This record gives sequence, C-alpha cells and structure tokens, in this order.
Amino acid sequence: MIRKNQGFLTKLYMLSDFALVQLSFLLAWWLKFESGWFPYEQPLPVGTYGMWSLIYGVIAVMVGIMVSLYSPKRKKRFADEFMKIFQAHFIGLFILLSVMFFVKEINISRMYLGIYMILNVVLIILYRYFLKKALRHFREKGYNRQFVLIVGAGSLGKRFFRNLRQYPELGYEVIGFLDDYQQWGEAESKRFKPILGKVSDLAHVLDNKLVDEVVLALPLDAHHKYPEIIETCEKAGVRTLIIPDFFDYLPARPTFDNFAGMPMINVRDIPLDLTANRLFKRAFDIAFSLIAIILTLPVMIFIYIGIKLSSPGPVIFKQERVGLNRRTFYMYKFRSMKPLPPGVADTGWTVENDPRRTKFGSFLRKTSLDELPQFFNVLLGHMSVVGPRPERPYFVEQFKEEIPKYMVKHHVRPGITGWAQSNGLRGDTSIEERIKHDIFYIENWSILFDIKIILRTIRNGFKNAY
Repeated sequence: MIRKNQGFLTKLYMLSDFALVQLSFLLAWWLKFESGWFPYEQPLPVGTYGMWSLIYGVIAVMVGIMVSLYSPKRKKRFADEFMKIFQAHFIGLFILLSVMFFVKEINISRMYLGIYMILNVVLIILYRYFLKKALRHFREKGYNRQFVLIVGAGSLGKRFFRNLRQYPELGYEVIGFLDDYQQWGEAESKRFKPILGKVSDLAHVLDNKLVDEVVLALPLDAHHKYPEIIETCEKAGVRTLIIPDFFDYLPARPTFDNFAGMPMINVRDIPLDLTANRLFKRAFDIAFSLIAIILTLPVMIFIYIGIKLSSPGPVIFKQERVGLNRRTFYMYKFRSMKPLPPGVADTGWTVENDPRRTKFGSFLRKTSLDELPQFFNVLLGHMSVVGPRPERPYFVEQFKEEIPKYMVKHHVRPGITGWAQSNGLRGDTSIEERIKHDIFYIENWSILFDIKIILRTIRNGFKNAY
C-alpha cells in the first residue's frame, strides 16, 4: 500500500515553488524599479513582467519535474536537492530567454532578470532547507511515519535494523521480520522487532498490516526467492528494496551502469569523476584560496619575520607528499622545526612536545598557522581546500599494505582540511578511522559538504596538531 503523504508533499513543493517564483518577481520589481538602489530606467508595464513571471513559474515547475526535483526526498541528501534546484533554474532561464527571443520581447531589463533569477534560487533553496528540517523534526517525533518489513532476520537484516534506528529523523519504523529459519532468543526479542512468520507468509502480512516498504536482507543462497517476493510486493502495491549480501564491497552511494545491455553496479562511483563537479570544485578552490591569501597576508608577513628572527634556516618548509592519482608534489608550510641535517631522510613522525620544534614553531603548529602557505598549493592545483590530508611517500608505501582501501584517498585532490580533520582526527589518531572518514567524503562529495567541513573546521579549530 502506497501512502498518500508523498503525493501531498509533491503537490506542496510544486505549488510552493510556483508561489516563490511570483514572490521573487515582486521583490525583483521593487528592488530594480522602486527602491532607488539602481539607476533609473523606464520599465515596461508591471503587467508585462508579471505575465513573464507566470510563464517562468510554469516553466520552472515543468523543468523541475523533468530533472526529478519533485521525486521522494525522505532518503535523499539536501546537497542533491541543492544541485537539482540550480539545474532546474539554469535550464528554465535558458528556455525563458529562448521564448522571449522567439516572440521578440527584447525590452525586459537585464538587471531585473539577474535579480529575479538570484532571488528565485535563493528563496527556493532556503524554504526547501527549512521545510526539510521541519519534516525531519516531526518524523523524529513520530509523525509522517513509514512502516518497513524486513525479509531476512540474519546478520544482514539485524544490521539494517540497528542502522535504521540511528536515523529517527528519516521517519521509518520497522514492524517486524520474516524468516524461514531464525527465531529470537530472550535477549534478541528485547533488542529487535518480532519475527512475524516465514517468507511464505509475506502476502498475509501485507494484507493485514500497514507496510510501506519491504526490505530484502536475504543471504546469497536465498536469492532464488526474490522473483516471488517481488511479485507479491508489487501485487500489494508495496515498494521493494534489496540489500545485496556483498554490500560491504560497495560505496556508500552505489550507482548502476549499463554495460553491453546488462545493468552493473559501479563499485567505486565518485562524484568528482564528473567534469562539471570537478570544474565547480576547482572554481570554488581558486576563489576561496585567493580570498584567504588576501585576508591572511598581514599574518603571513608577521610569521615570515618571526621565523627569520627566531631561528636560522628557510622560512618555507617543502615536503614531498602523495596527491591526486598517486602523483607526488611538494607541500608548503611555514617552517616550525629545526632544519634536518644534510643526508637525513625525512621519515620521522611528529609527536607531542617534539624536541625538533622551535619556540616560535610551537606557536605556529598549535594554532595551525604553519598551514597557511598551502593556499598557494591550492592555487597551483596540487591541493584542494577540502579533501583527504596528503601523506609522505614513505608512509603511503607502509599504510597501503596495512590499511584496507588506503589508496582510495588518492582518487581526489588532497586538502588543507577534510572530513576526518574536522572531526578531530589529526596528529596521534587512528589512521583507519581517518581513511573511513576520507572514503565517506569522497563518495558523498558536494559543494555544500565542503562548506560544512570548512565551517566545522573554523568552529572546532585544528585540534590534535603537534
């Protein structure tokens, strides 16, 4: 049985988007022609602008439907919705300008159009964000629930049940399990929902209980049961989801490719493999690093003088690191330690109260001001503002043999800060945990995720830095 809530929310999103387009028209008209903030120009009648706004509202909603902007969002990240909003309005603007050109409407103010489109995107993003937050809050309180039946009470089904309980804001509630062999003991019956019967009882359960989605969590040797289970679910109008028994080998957000007419799971799908995403991230890196260099230039001059006066040796410390696609580069830092004697290999691991540090260097490392020259690495394309921290070749060779999936981090540019570092994983912390965070970042990248990491790094500071 499909719940009606999603249909209502879809209509609400479409009507709200259309209404906000018209609100953007009113605000843009006032800003351009009534506020006095812009040079005066004789506008066309307000009705003409209003007519084009109504037309654009219809265009924007229709394009939104085509790019799946109004598809169910309960399981989706807001970052995905964020990008679809940009996509829908970029295409919508192109269509609007094409229609205007076709009917020879050439007197619409270009500045008005710019203000209008910016307001459209900003207002829709803001209301979508706060609506998503509100829905998650209400779902966490028990409203707008969807009910899940898990077919398979083995390790896979139990693991899914435990994971789902960690996300109450999604609004899913497990009503129970079906399994041909498992029975709960006294301890398990307290931790899990009841086993309602065998797999053959699925049709009876769907007829007598409120179920919105059935999750198949069966082992590989039970996959022959899938056709009958899926047919039963579809006959009852219930959505079916499959957890593959080999999901530990898959990325956090797997995608399907079509190869030689066969669907195939892409084991390592990376958002930054897409050219548009890479260009967007690179543009953000250049803009952010330029602003950071300009703002911190007085601080860098002070540090330059401080290093020169406090200890002999170069101001900038260059160290070989492994970056994108396993290519090495020299990462820049302000020197915080005494220079190594000639011929001594740089294979030491920095520790707390390291005797190699200078007094001024201790201050730099404690505040992480020694990292500022890495913004020049970003400009040169060696690094990104956000990404996995790069390591020296000596340690890369060591870790790749000891830590599973360690080399996956080199699929993207290394960063000045990253998801691991913003969670306090710096200095003497677990390399395994860092890699888990790095892989999560790589598989879930979005520009909003980058901004979140930057803000979190600024808020928390660079902890555990020696």
